Amino acid sequence: MGLTDLWVFVALALTIASASLVQGNSEGDALYALRRSLADPDNVLLSWDPNLVCPCTWFHVTCNQDNQVTRLDLGNSNLSGHLVPELGKLEHLQYLELYKNNIQGTIPAELGNLKGLISLDLYNNNISGTIPPSLGKLKSLVFLRLNDNQLNGPIPRALANVSSLKVVDVSNNNLCGTIPTSGPFEHIPLDNFENNPRLEGPELQGLASYDTNCV
Repeated sequence: MGLTDLWVFVALALTIASASLVQGNSEGDALYALRRSLADPDNVLLSWDPNLVCPCTWFHVTCNQDNQVTRLDLGNSNLSGHLVPELGKLEHLQYLELYKNNIQGTIPAELGNLKGLISLDLYNNNISGTIPPSLGKLKSLVFLRLNDNQLNGPIPRALANVSSLKVVDVSNNNLCGTIPTSGPFEHIPLDNFENNPRLEGPELQGLASYDTNCV
């Protein structure tokens, strides 16, 4: 290898390393924003050190071979606080598991940016507000479990266009309007919508708008 070729090789290696560093910092910043927004009495997030370049060494965080965050497993961890829009920057995330905590506030619309997300499990919290229509952009989503929260408003019709959806559970909330019946909703059992006192039952095609008086 000549000297010129060697310099080209070194420059390429440095470029790749720099890109990996930026990726690690960006994802670490997003996760640390979540840590700052949560109360953690059991020190589950103690290993989340913002001084480490890559969050892949943090407990409850899983990465792929390229050191990109693919899983966040914080179910049943006695956490409280709220979710942060920075979670939408974890562009390789496939599993967001935050069930059975005491998380409050709303679901950030930015979660709709997680194009590779397979599972969104936020059930058994105290999350309020509406289900963001932006979740309809999650074309890889298979599991959407939002049951046992304080959610209100309609079930976004954009979710009916997510053909990959196999499991939807929004029971035990305060949703209103009607239940979608097209796309993946054709096969979702009605039990997964129960105990929403303002939910009026399956949508009847061709009748009045499903979200009449639904706010």
